[in-house]
Amino acid sequence: MAAEQSLQAPATPSGDTRIHNIGYRSYDGPRLGRSYARMSLYSQSLRGAYGLGRSAKSKVLPMLLFVVMCVPAAIMVAVAVATKAKELPLDYTRYAIVMQAVISLYVASQAPQSVSRDLRFKTVPLYFSRPIETGDYVRAKYAALASALFVLTAAPLLVLYVGALLAELDFTDQTKGFAQGLVSVALLSLLFAGIGLVIASVTPRRGFGIAAVIAVLTISYGAVSTLQAIADVQGSGDAGILIGLFSPTTLIDGVQSAYLGASSSFPGGVGPDRTEGILFVLVTLGLIAGSHALLMRRYKKVGL
Repeated sequence: MAAEQSLQAPATPSGDTRIHNIGYRSYDGPRLGRSYARMSLYSQSLRGAYGLGRSAKSKVLPMLLFVVMCVPAAIMVAVAVATKAKELPLDYTRYAIVMQAVISLYVASQAPQSVSRDLRFKTVPLYFSRPIETGDYVRAKYAALASALFVLTAAPLLVLYVGALLAELDFTDQTKGFAQGLVSVALLSLLFAGIGLVIASVTPRRGFGIAAVIAVLTISYGAVSTLQAIADVQGSGDAGILIGLFSPTTLIDGVQSAYLGASSSFPGGVGPDRTEGILFVLVTLGLIAGSHALLMRRYKKVGL
């Protein structure tokens, strides 16, 4: 009976025990929509490309590469001012070609950082659970890496330009060269960003992505340059020019030597003429468009 009575006795709260109905309130603030989400993803990806908003360790390599890109330009300016030279030691359009190894290393380090973590931790479907769509994600990531590359490659050109004006070099010539250099690095940024992101999106392993990007951007340039030198020695200059279609760096070199009045790094200093340059432009634009299409296809599958 005692047991039955204890079971039937009402439970009384002890101490300060309270039950609160916290519930859930619906959000009645402004809905910023897809454009805001896309811009937020772009800005965060761009900041991440230079380690901003991340740990100090993540800032070391991108900032170091940025300094490495700018220091030679500063030295050239100092030499031009000190010697009262009539022109800069290096053309604006040639600077990125000469520094292509540093640019390739930057792409290899930051393209996997931009997309591999989302693939590895399977967070891509979470993006698509919101108003953001596959195209928004791809365009934001592509634009962010291309913008980061443009900053990396345009900053030393700005150093050269300001230094040339301080050295009182011809304003018209320097402004024209600077504008041509900006067009060249803008095209390079789009091409390298697309190739880097496509390669990095294939694997969630960041190390594999870094190695693959380096192989495509750097080793291809060395191989193409070697084959061009062999063709030049054998007197096959036309074949050497066509071989330039098989490396991203030589593609940009061919486009700017054909249409921007740049000197070419092809053997003998002879790049494609305007007719041959059309092929270089078409291949370059095709690779940029193809990279975007491959990224769209890849992330449509991942988001399922």
